[in-house]
Amino acid sequence: MTHLLILYTGGTIGMVPGPDGLQPGAGVLEAALATLTPPGVTTRVEHFTPLIDSANIRPSDWNHMLDRIDAWQGDGVIIVHGTDTMAYTGAALSSALSDLRLPVILCGSMAPLNTGGDAEANLSLALTSALTAPAEVWLAFAARLLPAAGLVKQDSHAADAFRSIAQAPLPAPARRFADRRLAILSLSPGLPAAALGAALAQLDGAVLRVYGAGTMMQDPALLLALQNAIANGSRLRAVSQCENGGLMPAAYAAGAALWSVGVDDGGIETAELALARLWLSLS
Repeated sequence: MTHLLILYTGGTIGMVPGPDGLQPGAGVLEAALATLTPPGVTTRVEHFTPLIDSANIRPSDWNHMLDRIDAWQGDGVIIVHGTDTMAYTGAALSSALSDLRLPVILCGSMAPLNTGGDAEANLSLALTSALTAPAEVWLAFAARLLPAAGLVKQDSHAADAFRSIAQAPLPAPARRFADRRLAILSLSPGLPAAALGAALAQLDGAVLRVYGAGTMMQDPALLLALQNAIANGSRLRAVSQCENGGLMPAAYAAGAALWSVGVDDGGIETAELALARLWLSLS
C-alpha cells in the first residue's frame, strides 16, 4: 500500500460559485480524490485552516509545508495550491528541501473541479506522479511534470499556464524561512532614485530585476541608493528581466556599477528562486 499526504492550501481547484464569486467548496477535493486515486493508494488530506487564496501565501506557510513534509512517513506529498504564487512556492520548497527522500508534487488548476476544465487531469497527474517521480519538487500541470525550482507563470487564463526554466543547483543555507523584510524590485526607465532608496530603506534585502545580461541606468543617485542599502546591511541580488539567458556581469560597462557596489550575481535564477535563496541565506 502506498501512502500519500495531500496538503490542501486552497486555490481555484477546489472552489465553487458563491454570491461574490468563486469560494472554497466543502468536500470538493475529497470527492475528486475518491474517484481519481489509483488502486493500492491511500490519501490523507490535511487542510490549511482557513483555506487561503494563493495571493495570501507567506513564508510562514512555506514553513508549515516544510514541517509536514519532514514529518510525513509515507511515500509522497501532494500540495494543492493556487496558481498565482505557485512559482514562489515551487522555488521556496525546492530551495529548502535539498535532501528530499520522497517526491513533492505541486498541483493546481485554472478552472475548478467539476467544471469540465483542467482540474481533474492535473490532480490525476499529481497522484500518479507521486508514485513514480524522483525525490524532487515538481509541478503537475497541463499533462506535464515540471521541475518546480524555475517555474514561470506564463499565462493568466490558458490551461497551459506554466513553463519551467532550468536552474543551477545551489545548497540551501537554511531549512526554514525566518521573519525578514524582502521584496523583488524592478528597474525601469525613469525610476526615481528617491523611490528606490525609500523602498530599500525598509528592507533587509531585495532581488533587483535588472536589464538584459546585467545592466542598469548610469544614474549616480540610483547607484548611491544601492550603496547606502548595502552599507546599512541589506543584501541585494540581481537577476535578469529576461526569462532566459541570465546575467553576464562582465559583458557591459553599463552593468559594472552593480557589481562594484556589492550586488550579488543571481546568474540564471528566476526572480522567484532568487528571492527564496536570498530569504534562506538571511535566515
